[in-house]
Amino acid sequence: MKYNHTKVESAEYLRLALPHMSKHDAPLNPISYAVWYEYVSGMNHALKVAIDTLLVRNMPLTTDDIQSLFNRHIADIDSDTVAAISEQFQRILGGISTSTGEAAKEADQFGKTLLDIEKNSALPGATIDLKTLIKSTQAMHAATVALQTKLTESQSEIAALREEVSRARDASMMDALTGLNNRRSFDQSLAKCLAEIKNEKNDPDKLPCLLMCDIDHFKLVNDSYGHLFGDRVIRAVANVLTANVKGQDTAARYGGEEFVVLLPDTPLEGAHILAEKIRRTIELGRIKKGGNEDATTKVTISLGVARYMPDETVSSFIERTDKALYKAKRAGRNQVCLAT
Repeated sequence: MKYNHTKVESAEYLRLALPHMSKHDAPLNPISYAVWYEYVSGMNHALKVAIDTLLVRNMPLTTDDIQSLFNRHIADIDSDTVAAISEQFQRILGGISTSTGEAAKEADQFGKTLLDIEKNSALPGATIDLKTLIKSTQAMHAATVALQTKLTESQSEIAALREEVSRARDASMMDALTGLNNRRSFDQSLAKCLAEIKNEKNDPDKLPCLLMCDIDHFKLVNDSYGHLFGDRVIRAVANVLTANVKGQDTAARYGGEEFVVLLPDTPLEGAHILAEKIRRTIELGRIKKGGNEDATTKVTISLGVARYMPDETVSSFIERTDKALYKAKRAGRNQVCLAT
């Protein structure tokens, strides 16, 4: 999931996120910011549902709550990245706090000066100390300008920090070997897709379809040619999937030699045709073996295809597709089977 918000939008989401961060019992760190940013922006449906469920308790969310939400619904970022971003975020907050404190101090002093002038002016023959008034006014103005400058700088720094979090998160949502979405990213895409089709449940052609495919005899490929060649096979299959997904479609490496393709706007017949096209393309291809450019090997895949059923659970949808896949495996492999 990418952060494609404009500067104006992201500034508004920052404004909305900060009160949530302050209200709960978790540190004001990048993890908390990412959780509440995605919550207030509405970009992460699964996260929003999880948070709303927790908020029903009418108890502040704890550090463990925020960390759990981040791990389950956003992404894992390596500890070095978290440490670096956290240090930068704390520095920004510290700078804002210092500038705000100085401005408040000068405003308080200015108020005291005005009170002194008011008291003295009531005395017989009193005159207004213009020099003191001007000096206090100038000091408060300088503090206000400094605060505004710091807030402007902090806004730019927070925008850069947001981009850094986005890059780290995007990396954690991608399978390193293939460049496809990983399992976590697919789970979020599927949850969001199913949440958006509630009004389409009476139109079968508006229900999403799911392809699940598995490389045939992959263990034999690894045992015969080694894991480096096995990785080459996985990348080759991923390249075929990438070439055949479009628009809102999502291709992901589900685990090991297994892949999934989510088709939010494709009827069952179209999904079946696409699965056959993918299967045929891979069957006709040849993958070169390392060290001998003339030697190639043939790879095939088996696929299961299912269309979502109204009110079906996510696990049931995946399970039916998986059963169709293994039906294709048992029937001899290198074929497509439709789920019942």
